[in-house]
Amino acid sequence: MEKIKNLVIVESPAKSKTIEGFLGKEYKVTSCYGHIRDLEKKNSGIDVKDKFKPNYIVPSEKKAVVRELKKLVEKSETIWLATDEDREGEAISWHLKDELKIDDKKIKRIVFNEITKKAILNSIQNPRQIDIDLVEAQQARRILDRLVGFELSPILWRKVKPNLSAGRVQSVAVRLIVEREREIQNFTSESAFRIVGDFIVKDKKGKKTLLQAELGKRFSTEKEARSFLELCKNAEFTVDSLEKKLAYKSSAAPFTTSTLQQEASRKLGFSVSKTMLVAQKLYESGKITYMRTDSTILSEFAIQAAKDNIIENFGNEYSNPHQYVTKSSSAQEAHEAIRPTYFENASVDGTKDEKSLYGLIWKRAIASQMSDAKLERTTVKISMSNNDLNFTAKGEVILFDGFLKVYLESTDEENGDNESEIIPPLKSGEKLNFSEIAATEKYTRPPARYTEASLVKKLEELGIGRPSTYAPTISTIQKRGYVSKDELKGRERNYKELTLVDKKITEELKSEITGADRGKLLPSNIAMLVNDFLINYFPNILDYQFTANVEEELDEVAEGKIDWHKMLDEFYTPFHKQVEHTLDNSERVSGERILGTDPTTGKQISVRMARYGAVAAITNPDDENDKPKYAGLRLNQKLETITLEEAIELFKLPRTLGEFENSEVSVSIGRFGPYVKHFSKFYSMPKEFDPYEITLEEAIGVIENGRIKEAEKTLKIFEQDAAVKIMNGRWGPYIKSSKGMVRIPKGTKVDDLVFEDVQKIIEEAYPTKKKSTKKKK
Repeated sequence: MEKIKNLVIVESPAKSKTIEGFLGKEYKVTSCYGHIRDLEKKNSGIDVKDKFKPNYIVPSEKKAVVRELKKLVEKSETIWLATDEDREGEAISWHLKDELKIDDKKIKRIVFNEITKKAILNSIQNPRQIDIDLVEAQQARRILDRLVGFELSPILWRKVKPNLSAGRVQSVAVRLIVEREREIQNFTSESAFRIVGDFIVKDKKGKKTLLQAELGKRFSTEKEARSFLELCKNAEFTVDSLEKKLAYKSSAAPFTTSTLQQEASRKLGFSVSKTMLVAQKLYESGKITYMRTDSTILSEFAIQAAKDNIIENFGNEYSNPHQYVTKSSSAQEAHEAIRPTYFENASVDGTKDEKSLYGLIWKRAIASQMSDAKLERTTVKISMSNNDLNFTAKGEVILFDGFLKVYLESTDEENGDNESEIIPPLKSGEKLNFSEIAATEKYTRPPARYTEASLVKKLEELGIGRPSTYAPTISTIQKRGYVSKDELKGRERNYKELTLVDKKITEELKSEITGADRGKLLPSNIAMLVNDFLINYFPNILDYQFTANVEEELDEVAEGKIDWHKMLDEFYTPFHKQVEHTLDNSERVSGERILGTDPTTGKQISVRMARYGAVAAITNPDDENDKPKYAGLRLNQKLETITLEEAIELFKLPRTLGEFENSEVSVSIGRFGPYVKHFSKFYSMPKEFDPYEITLEEAIGVIENGRIKEAEKTLKIFEQDAAVKIMNGRWGPYIKSSKGMVRIPKGTKVDDLVFEDVQKIIEEAYPTKKKSTKKKK
């Protein structure tokens, strides 16, 4: 058996290729493809009575990997466990040691936060043992989350709706989104008139410039706004004061996981999970440091490298080397901020997404080591001769751009009313004339819905979750149907604008779209029902401070300060008692609301949560034999807020639109969403169409596009039976028939299949049931 002197085990194949290039022939680098074990699904995988002992198994998809690793370990002298440097990575190393039965004497645990030759060789020079405190912190989190999910989910199945799930962090994230939605629902918009004047400024040569200034007061009624404009007709306007101040703007700190996710969302439009996926590829190919961190610290090497780059490319005056203080207390896994491994590379090769994200990381890291920007901020106050109110104009001039030469951080703010402009030359006491003064009716805005990035920011502020949990949490609540990112069209709203020009006031009625939203997190009806149920029966689990305290305790486990068994017991014992109490003492909830009476039938109209979603129902409560009529609620209609009139509209489906190819075309909503029906075939309706408004022409387009897609997927048809086809699906070719869908056996060539072969495959999948020969007594 050929001996291996050094076996290095990393998490991903991409990383292994990069690292193998840095080490000599005496090292073989292989991958374990992430976790090799997980808790078994049976009985939660945890023996609660035996000190929360976890029962780990190797999943079927990992058995081949484990077999191969065992062979390599047996013939290796030294095993270098080089999994990631956080708790998850530490746990993977421990699982490798335990499952592969590696002798402690053979193990050397190494960590690095960048995949460079210097970092890898340095880690080889400084090996350590597996940090059992980090392992126990990861294990405690995994057990805790499994117990919460395993015990809460069945309650939801019985008391709310089948196939629901709950989670310790995910349910808190859903609560934030639900509460924000209710804030928006309960928000009452108020209007006020904003006054903005355009004043004429002349320079020495007589050239005119417009200076825009806003009145320091808003008027609550049109009458007050009009009265003010009347005053302006005969007023003299004077520059009352001109104040100039020097100001300095500092750069943002280098990226942490959270700030990278936020900024990639704002600047690049990336989802949180996409950001992490792209960042992982950049890390594994040696282009950036480790992407899961809550530290803003840069190494001395990085600070020096950034300084050299800044001086070379921008000049000495742009360099300002300094260190940022990390806010997070979980210092064990907060080694360094996310930065480029080589500052001299302002760009890298790779996909478009990789290039974009790398550019963002490079700019942020470089900017963090650059000088402050020097600004001159000017505030002009314009007084009126017949009123105590003042107009104010604010401007900003950049005297030295500093870090702004490279990068400016974005914000989540959507209001652009306060943008600064350059103020033309003015003198105190100077008289000004206006070209126009406008009074525009403005409405107060409800709180903004969360984006993925702003939700991450909020979770971090509350101390809920850690760098490794943000992306999976947000992905989970969307996959499970609690939250979606559907587009809201909004509605039209009128507003007034009064304009004073040449002592004449004109009035114009304008319109704007309000309530429109795109890419924001919207809670589903089921999210609201589940949230209320959990808050009612499990207030601790959904309490923000309680969840943050659990995170702090997990950090203390990682630091070796508290015992994980004790921590779990203190959480689980009261939680389990509440589970048992809830099963026995809670009633089933459906969110039912009686809206009123159907004007056509005189029957009751109500809404509630049914097996496949929220529905409206027309029923006769006095007649048990009366067959109810149901209609699914439309996208973004809420059980809590839908009106009787809106519910009545739902029963207009199915709609018959007309005929196409001598057959009726109709539209309706089914279990999987809106569809067009034609010749007994169903065509899924794209999101841009509304089943209540779609025209016959548009429906024909849906049918024709559906046929094209089906033709592209159809590999083979048979004259003997039109219902039997060989289709190309997501996981390869399959047989479609009236009995159902059947996978084609591996190794079978589609071109070789004849009708008889296909029939045999269908028969094997759906055997004909033999009639019973038993005689009736």
